[in-house]
Amino acid sequence: MKITERSKVTFDPVSLLVDGRRFFPMMGEMHFSRYPAKYWEEELLKMKAGGIDIVSLYVIWIHHEEVHGEFDFTGDRNLKKFLETVKKCGLYCILRIGPWAHGEARNGGFPDWLLKDARENGYEVRTDAPRYLQHVRAFYEKTYEQAKGFFIGDGGPVIGIQIENEYGHCGGKNGEEGEQHMKTLLSMAKEIGFNTPIYTATGWGGAVTGGMLPVMGGYCEAPWDQRTTEIEPSGNYIFTRERNDHNIGSDHGLGDGITFDMDKFPYLTAELGGGLQVTKHRRPIATGDDTEAMTMVKIASGANLVGYYMYHGGTNPKGKLTTLQESRETGYPNDLPICSYDFNAPLREYGQMEESYRHVRLLGTFIHDFGDDLTDMAYTAQPGNPLKPEDLKSLRSAVRYKTDGDIKRGYLFVNNYQRRYEMAPHKDQELSAYSEQGEVLASFGKRDIENGDYFFYPFNMKVGEKALLTVDATPLCVLKDAGGSGKNAYVFYTDTDREISADVKGDLDGNSIITITKEEALHAVKVTIDGRDHLIVSKGEAVTSADGKVRLYLSVSEDEGKVKPSFRVYPDIDKAPFGFDKVSEVAGPGEFLSGDAFAVYEGKNAVINDKRASFEKISDASYKITLPGSLDGLSEIFANISYEGSCASLYKDGELVSDNFYTGQDFEIGLKRFFDKYGEGKEISFDLMIEPLKETDAIYLQNWPQMQDGKAQRLLGVHLTTLHIIDIS
Repeated sequence: MKITERSKVTFDPVSLLVDGRRFFPMMGEMHFSRYPAKYWEEELLKMKAGGIDIVSLYVIWIHHEEVHGEFDFTGDRNLKKFLETVKKCGLYCILRIGPWAHGEARNGGFPDWLLKDARENGYEVRTDAPRYLQHVRAFYEKTYEQAKGFFIGDGGPVIGIQIENEYGHCGGKNGEEGEQHMKTLLSMAKEIGFNTPIYTATGWGGAVTGGMLPVMGGYCEAPWDQRTTEIEPSGNYIFTRERNDHNIGSDHGLGDGITFDMDKFPYLTAELGGGLQVTKHRRPIATGDDTEAMTMVKIASGANLVGYYMYHGGTNPKGKLTTLQESRETGYPNDLPICSYDFNAPLREYGQMEESYRHVRLLGTFIHDFGDDLTDMAYTAQPGNPLKPEDLKSLRSAVRYKTDGDIKRGYLFVNNYQRRYEMAPHKDQELSAYSEQGEVLASFGKRDIENGDYFFYPFNMKVGEKALLTVDATPLCVLKDAGGSGKNAYVFYTDTDREISADVKGDLDGNSIITITKEEALHAVKVTIDGRDHLIVSKGEAVTSADGKVRLYLSVSEDEGKVKPSFRVYPDIDKAPFGFDKVSEVAGPGEFLSGDAFAVYEGKNAVINDKRASFEKISDASYKITLPGSLDGLSEIFANISYEGSCASLYKDGELVSDNFYTGQDFEIGLKRFFDKYGEGKEISFDLMIEPLKETDAIYLQNWPQMQDGKAQRLLGVHLTTLHIIDIS
């Protein structure tokens, strides 16, 4: 939905509203000060292609005023330039201006000098203490200087401001004193000039909100949990009206209930875990299925904004006085990597587009075309749905529906996925959607539901102007005017190889139903070419540039060596892109089509990965790694460092440039930022240090490496992946 300076953005107890119309956006967090400014545009466009409408971001105080009175909004810390780029990319923004952020930053983002000043002058931070508020005002004013002119009322992208973070839950005050402090900060922000349609505050775990719009969260695991054992099943895979995730910030104390009236505010999320940032003592791995299943459950439970923290990983900036990560040394509960804030996010520390990106994009594509209509479909509990995540046997289900005249239409959601636990299978399960009164709204027949399955089906979905569709397949998107003459294609996917069963009431009237597999859907991107909707399916990730060109980001591993680019498209494009041949025509027309209906294009020439790495062992702990010294026309070269140990640190000329806590995944780095810093040449070398992982270490790992003499400390190999960008429009 387009928002302009003339738009009226509000909310009611159901959803956000733009000019009175319901709005279901997708939001993703990216921290500008944790990513090179040179590549902001490229990364924001990847986010947009992944389904994101709104970029949320912290302005982390210590990144900008590490030394008292010396503000730094230059280079990678340039908020004004970032907001310009957000606008250029056609995205919106919610600024999270703190003053306390958390964000796994040193002191939660507070500069050391502020804490020292509080000790020396006898006041408490995160209160209405006048001296504290004086410092906050100075930070807010400098932040405003950067954001001025970029608010939605000025034609800019900023539609909202978040005040503080987890206030009253992770530090701060509770009760009336806490509420008043939030109101004080809000009043100050408005007085300075932060004028936006909405103001938000995190609402989980007993946090106070000062009357602002509460936003919620949920993570698939808890790397901040102080235990080093497998933890109990996450409640975020249970369908429920409960909005609170009691486990967020449990390192600061188990959260109480929420402090606001749920009947007065819509269910909006700002911190669904797009991944997990590992800590030194706890290192879970978030998969694409972990994130997608959790997100689907939140949508089914009534969420009308999906916001991911993080959507894009990053790297902590280099501090002037100290390192800038959270650590136990500074009194916080966890030790974090000095550099890496990868978060295993959909877009990772170096911009890698990996598994989670595709899973999140899948739901984002659905939300873009069906989300606004979904907003006023109320969550409806289903018979037999369990309320405890420890119940691994009962079938979990939920319904969202609404009544249009005599028609009840909506979705049945089913989840048989619980991260790290095995769910009981359900053979020949009869699937029906029920109203609150027990009325059968729709039946989908029988199917087997295996451990790990999760899906949702529509009933009485509007298809064109004359038909209602109930089908045991999951909606992906609508391709407008796909069949010409104003007729659309409705694309669905199946989670198994079953034949779909569709019940059409009325006349499809020239509109078509296309069903593809989930694997195809995971690689599908809806794009606009020459003003017309198309669905691209490809191993490469389709991303649209700021000037409207569609490009494939195609990765080639060493093992692959060379790959001939290809893509499938529906409806067909007017002509083959340069360097491609059409090898299959679009099928149809027809009412029911499959993935075979797509036109197929293949590249005339393969793209090649002929890059190689080498390494030399200096000692058990030390290696010299030699990598290619230039891009040679490539978009990026990723080095995949496979090692075993507690952690690995990468140095260049004695300076720490990257680090990694071992999880069993490769330690991945992108090289182009190092070429920018050190220049290009024939090769570039780094020193790699590996700390030993001991079998007695108090660390939670999902999979431990094989130990030799009670420890693991070895480099297994370094492999390179090349990234190629190929224009297809």
